[in-house]
Amino acid sequence: MATDKGKILILKVNDRLLSLLICGGRILSVQVQHDNPYAVGNIYVGRVQSIAENISAAFVDLGQGYLTFLSLAEAKHAIVTNRKADGRLKVGDELLVRVIKEPVKTKLAGVTTRLSLAGKYVAAELRTDAPKEPVAESGDEVQGRKRTVQVSSKLSPKQQSHFREIEALQRIAADCTLIVRTNAGELTEDGPLIEEAEQLAEALGHIAAVGGARTCYSCLYREKPDYLHFIENSYTTEYDEVVTDVPEIYAVLQEYAAQTGLRVRLYEDRMLPLHKLYAVEERIRELLDKKVWLKSGGYLVIEPTEALVSIDVNSGKYEHGRDKEETFYRINMEAAEMIAVQLRARNLSGMILVDFINMREKEHNRQLMEYLRTLLKRDNVTADVVDMTGLGLVEITRKKVSPSFREQYGGLHQR
Repeated sequence: MATDKGKILILKVNDRLLSLLICGGRILSVQVQHDNPYAVGNIYVGRVQSIAENISAAFVDLGQGYLTFLSLAEAKHAIVTNRKADGRLKVGDELLVRVIKEPVKTKLAGVTTRLSLAGKYVAAELRTDAPKEPVAESGDEVQGRKRTVQVSSKLSPKQQSHFREIEALQRIAADCTLIVRTNAGELTEDGPLIEEAEQLAEALGHIAAVGGARTCYSCLYREKPDYLHFIENSYTTEYDEVVTDVPEIYAVLQEYAAQTGLRVRLYEDRMLPLHKLYAVEERIRELLDKKVWLKSGGYLVIEPTEALVSIDVNSGKYEHGRDKEETFYRINMEAAEMIAVQLRARNLSGMILVDFINMREKEHNRQLMEYLRTLLKRDNVTADVVDMTGLGLVEITRKKVSPSFREQYGGLHQR
């Protein structure tokens, strides 16, 4: 994988606003801007329209008949605004919900009663067990409520220990569960982290306080534009600046940069458009193509299906030489690197089955599996290598947080 820092580009291609992390001439991550008024992250006063006990779910209307799916297991966390909450949900209940999943094909959008907000360095989730009145603090608990500061597992043990012990975060965690994000590892001082945590906690408290007085279907919180979330979800170690050729977006980025220190630039060369400079359309076609060539001459065939994603590794044009075992080992190691890139860039999720080229040496298989695990740890979405089956297929799981790039982009320009 490329080690040089890349750039985040925010630009329009074929009437779509795209955010791309590009490095070494390759797209590492991409997102299409959505115009859905009920965007992921928004918080509403919704109404329970019906309850399906057989699937332990409630269907919550966010307004204008926009139905969403809510697990009944979350009933005890619900902030009900039109009656006294008793840990159960009833038809007609008005409650605060946050959108967590976009609708996909026949599946409804998903919502949760757990209210949370995310920043660049930390995310905060409102604690429903927190009392509304201030209480005396003692040790690591506040009247039996343990303070909760969670830290990204991708940070070093030393960093994890440091962030958990910051007194100011412990204090804020009396009312909100805090999750310190991987980007916090790049900070040289704790000030920006603490300030952001305080802002998020205050905002959550305000949402919970005013929610009970707002009418049903009110939007209590509207998420920032997708491109700002894209920036916050990208590792700061992977890019050195954000570039856009859209003046209106540049104005928003300047304001954001004033708060975060982000380096932003407006691209204004009309002779060579930004999308031409970085060959964006060609890179997008590559992401929609099922065949991906490796530098060695080998290639991958990536085929998403309803149930899973299959990836086949082929030697292709690679000259085998005398030692086929060593040749296949090299191709598989290069393929593992490319698979990690493609899973993230295409935003593939669920069950992924990889058919590597068969190798006889157990040590080669062990090294391949270990290398693949190391590569997937760099993904900003949880991805794990499950195992290698008896047939030599490698099972990978990757958490679904949004539709694949093909679904977002509409599947245009396929070869």
